[in-house]
Amino acid sequence: MRFCSNCGKELPNGVRFCPKCGAKILTVQKEEPSQSQKRVENQLDMNINKINQKIELGNNQDSIVKKSLIVATFFALLTIMTFVDISPIAGLWYITIISFFLTIASLIVAWMFRGRAEKLQALISGDNLLASWHLTQEQKKQYVNYLFEERKGQNTVILFSISIIIVIVFVTFILFIDEGKLAMLGVMFGLILFLALFAFGMPLYYRYQNNKGDGQVLIGAKYAYINGFFHNWDYPLSGLSKIKIIKKPFYGIDLVYYYTDRTLQHKEEILIPANKEVELHSLVDSMRAANSK
Repeated sequence: MRFCSNCGKELPNGVRFCPKCGAKILTVQKEEPSQSQKRVENQLDMNINKINQKIELGNNQDSIVKKSLIVATFFALLTIMTFVDISPIAGLWYITIISFFLTIASLIVAWMFRGRAEKLQALISGDNLLASWHLTQEQKKQYVNYLFEERKGQNTVILFSISIIIVIVFVTFILFIDEGKLAMLGVMFGLILFLALFAFGMPLYYRYQNNKGDGQVLIGAKYAYINGFFHNWDYPLSGLSKIKIIKKPFYGIDLVYYYTDRTLQHKEEILIPANKEVELHSLVDSMRAANSK
């Protein structure tokens, strides 16, 4: 069996030109793969399937979809109950508005994370997987501590900057008003305290979540799953800005991707720790090639 190498059409016996594209058959031909080639390809497929079977990972994006649908169902029922005469919340239209809004918001979240769940599943199944490895306990500890210190440092700078603005605004009001100065002072300190709790509490929360992570790393051309957190940059107005191999603070990949929302274009940098035996140069080259298209 012969095939045209220009367009791939199957060729009848005896023809000198491709009936589809007109290419000369004497100069361009493509033979059907031999039985030995087929055996090699089948063996490669079997090896890939064995590798994929070793990835035992639950799809945590699916759980978000299920929770969002449960919340949407609850608020949808609450909305309906406001129209039922025998209901204790009948006629409470503010509950109707709030419940309807929360129903729509929950459905949007479920729809968004459903797409993310499908993309993560493509990594877990091996369809879009370029590389995968599992972090040791020491690697995971080093990675988690780095993220904690990084977020804590960033939040400290933000808290300090916002606190200065708050002090300037409130002190200006306090100087020019005759009454309520003590109350304004209390509001100022209360607001700063609230921001401080948030600034220092969130890194602790993320450290707790990261410590609970599975230590699994899955890398695709436009996806990355690191220790329980999934990143993707395959949607419109998004892409890969930078990717390089790093040795500090640990051996791995420094990756920066961008995305655009209703406001501006944003960038997010993620550091991906890797095992020493992982050959990162070919992986980085593959990702660059896939994201340059």
